[in-house]
Amino acid sequence: MARNKVKYIFITGGVISSLGKGIAAASIGLLLKSRGLRVAVQKFDPYINVDPGTMSPFQHGEVYVTNDGAETDLDLGHYERFLDTDTTKHNNTTTGQIYFEVISKERRGDYLGATVQVIPHITDEIRRRFEALAKSGEYDVIISEIGGTVGDIESLPFLEAMRQFMFTKGKKNAISVHVTLVPYIRAAGEIKTKPTQHSVKTLLEIGIQPDILICRSEEPLNKDVREKIALFTNVEKDCVVDAHDVSTIYEVPLQFLDEELDDIVLEKLDLTCPRPSLKDWKKFVDRVKKPSKEVRIAICGKYTDHQDAYKSICESFVHAGAANNVRPEIVWVRAEDIEADGAGKHLRGIHGLLVAPGFGERGIEGKIEAVRYVREKGIPFFGICLGLQCAVIEFARNVCGLATANSTEFVQTEQNVIDMMIEQKKVTAYGGTMRLGAYPCSIRKGTVAFKAYKTDRVSERHRHRYEVNNAFKETLQEHGLVFSGICPSNQLAEIIELPDHPWFVAGQFHPELRSRATRPHPLFREFVRAALDHSRKKD
Repeated sequence: MARNKVKYIFITGGVISSLGKGIAAASIGLLLKSRGLRVAVQKFDPYINVDPGTMSPFQHGEVYVTNDGAETDLDLGHYERFLDTDTTKHNNTTTGQIYFEVISKERRGDYLGATVQVIPHITDEIRRRFEALAKSGEYDVIISEIGGTVGDIESLPFLEAMRQFMFTKGKKNAISVHVTLVPYIRAAGEIKTKPTQHSVKTLLEIGIQPDILICRSEEPLNKDVREKIALFTNVEKDCVVDAHDVSTIYEVPLQFLDEELDDIVLEKLDLTCPRPSLKDWKKFVDRVKKPSKEVRIAICGKYTDHQDAYKSICESFVHAGAANNVRPEIVWVRAEDIEADGAGKHLRGIHGLLVAPGFGERGIEGKIEAVRYVREKGIPFFGICLGLQCAVIEFARNVCGLATANSTEFVQTEQNVIDMMIEQKKVTAYGGTMRLGAYPCSIRKGTVAFKAYKTDRVSERHRHRYEVNNAFKETLQEHGLVFSGICPSNQLAEIIELPDHPWFVAGQFHPELRSRATRPHPLFREFVRAALDHSRKKD
C-alpha cells in the first residue's frame, strides 16, 4: 500500500450531545490500525477555555492528562484505551487555544496590519492544526473529532474550517462521518428519521455533505429505515451505518466491523489494506460480557453524582476485570455520606475500596474514615492521588498518634504530613501549573508494587500540587508504612503500602491514565485480583 499521502476523517455529531462521537472515532481508529494503517485521533473542542484543567468535574468530567503534561478532554482517554497508543498536547485543541494563538500573532505584528477576523485568520489556524500531526510523517490517517453539536454557534468556525479543508484536499483524501440520533418512539412503536434529516440539512447549509452516517438508536435499523435516511440525506444506502445500543462500548468496533464500516472508509479514501485482525479484542469483549464472577468495589469520592469525573477509573476496572475474568460492580459512595452516617453503613459487604482523586476540603473526613474502615477490617484498598494523601493522614492519626495530622490544602497544623510541593508555593495562576505529566518512579523490590509491575522502574502520569511531607517520612516508616515507590529526581513518595494488610496500596500518580483495553494497568489488575480473593474468603 502506498503511503505517500495522509488521509483525513472528520467526525461530527448532530441532534443531541453525548451520542458517542469519541467512541466512534476511537472505534474507526482501531479498525484502521488493525488493518496496518498508522492512525492518529485528535479532538477539537469549541469552548473558550484554553484547556479543561480549571473546569469543574461536574461540568466537564475528568481531565485527561497526557505524558507531556497537557490537560485534555476525556475523549483522548478513549483514543488511548482503544488504540493502545499515547497522545500529546497536539491531539487536543480548544477555541481558547485557537484565539490565544491568533491574538498572540496579531500582537507580534504577524498579520502585517490586516484586520484580524474569524475568516480567514481563525479558520486558517484551525486548518493548520487539522494537519499538524501529519507533518511528522508518522501517520497514514488523521481522525479529527469536532466537539459540540451541529447547529451550535460555537462550532461554526470549526465546521467552516473543515469545509475549506475538505475542499482543498479533495474527495479521495478527506471524508465526513456524521454521528446522529435516530430515536425510537416507544408510544408510537416507530423509529423516527426526521431528526437525522434536519441534522444533515444543517450540515448541508454549511456546505458539508456527509459521506457516512453513523445512526445511533435503541433498536436496530431495518432496510426501509436506512433507505429512507439515504434518500433524504444524499448519503449512499450502504453508508448509512447502524449503531444501535450494545452492552459495552468495547463492542462498538465489532459492531462497525459487522457493518463493514472499515471497508467503506477505505473505499472512500482510495486505500487498500489487509483484512483486520481483532482476535485479542474479541477475546477481551467476550470476557467483559460474560465474566465468571462479580466483585463489589466501592469508589469513595467527591463527584460521584457525575461519574464522568471518574471515567478512566471506571474503564480501568473494566480492563482489570476482564484480565481476572470478573465483573467489578461499582458501588458509588459519596464522601459526605460517610461523614454523616459512618463508614459501616456505606461500605459493609464490599470486596475492595478505591478512594478517588480530587481537590478541596469537602468530604475529606469521610474519605479518611473510609480508609480507616478498610484498613482495620482487612479489606483491599487502593488510593489514587488525594486517596494516597488521605491514607497517609489516616495512618498518621490512628497508628502514629499524630492527632492533628492533616494536609496544608485543608488545615494548617504542626503535623501537616501532606504539604504543598516546594516549586508550587510560588505559583499564583491555576491553569496548567500543577505537577503534570509523566515522571519516573523507582520501585522497591520485594514489595506489593514490585510484584504488580514486575520491574523496578516505571513512568506514571501526575496531576497534583501536594505531596507527602518528607519531614514525617521516618515516623511513618517506624510505624509500618512502606514507601515502595519513590521519584528518583526529588525523593518524593510515589507509592505507599502496608505489608501486614491483604492489599493496601496507594499512588500519588494517576494509574488509570495508563490502562488499556487489552493491557490493564498492573495496580488495577492486582487490586481487582485482591478483591476477588477477599470475596472468596468471605464466601
